[in-house]
Amino acid sequence: MQRSEERLKVIENIKINVANNELNKKVEINDPVVDKKELDKALMNFDITKNNIVSRYKRKMARKIANNYTKLFNYDTKIIGLENLQEVKTGAIITSNHFSPKDSTVIMYAMNKIGKREHMDIVIEEENTMMTGQFGFLMNNCGTIPLSTSKLYMEKKFMPAVETLLKNKDFILIYPEEQMWYNYRKPRPLKPGAYHLAAKFNVPVIPCFTEIRTRKDYDEDGFKKLKFILHIMKPIYPDPEKTLKQNKEEMQKKDYEAKINAYEDAYGKKLDYTFEQSDIAGFE
Repeated sequence: MQRSEERLKVIENIKINVANNELNKKVEINDPVVDKKELDKALMNFDITKNNIVSRYKRKMARKIANNYTKLFNYDTKIIGLENLQEVKTGAIITSNHFSPKDSTVIMYAMNKIGKREHMDIVIEEENTMMTGQFGFLMNNCGTIPLSTSKLYMEKKFMPAVETLLKNKDFILIYPEEQMWYNYRKPRPLKPGAYHLAAKFNVPVIPCFTEIRTRKDYDEDGFKKLKFILHIMKPIYPDPEKTLKQNKEEMQKKDYEAKINAYEDAYGKKLDYTFEQSDIAGFE
């Protein structure tokens, strides 16, 4: 089967970035170009906590659609360590590796298992709110929290909303690797934002790692279809005796170590950032 030229270009970008030790750099191509002023204005009107009755109705519809996709994509997904998710009785920051537009459904599948389907939110890139069609509807209504470079939005909208959601015992999914790397199996170095929020609002980080296995059949891009094993590790709690900076750095370090251990256990080899074709699931 012929492989998608666009996906092959993305894989080539991954190879180049690995060689340059730029493991958090953007690799996707053909992303839409948005007007920053228009985007900033839209974000200031974005109803993150869904206080508006129309927003609440849209969220209900979006979550229903997302749950159907979750069942479709995860009919044979396995979960290891579900008890680590269940033990957290407060709000929390969930972190995971980012390799697909569908990978949030793996976390949602686990949330469904513990009865917290309505209490999961996802931090997304601000440009995603400008998407159209059904995917755009989900990006704007399914418990999403846009992350922006706008200082005004972050101070006036993002931070207060995150605080409210965590106090409401929601779990917020953040991808500390930042950029999505198509079907990339290895965990990548983590950016500090997720751990700053956990330390600031005194909630645990729940480290997750999605192991990617392949099926025998192929997808529309000419790569083998995927199946998942979600590893949920022990929650990492902030230490009340330490400063915000100390907690942030320590939680980030522990999370990265947990993801490396999960990777090495899952694939039976040491983490090495030398590029191999098998790093891209379905490309073998």
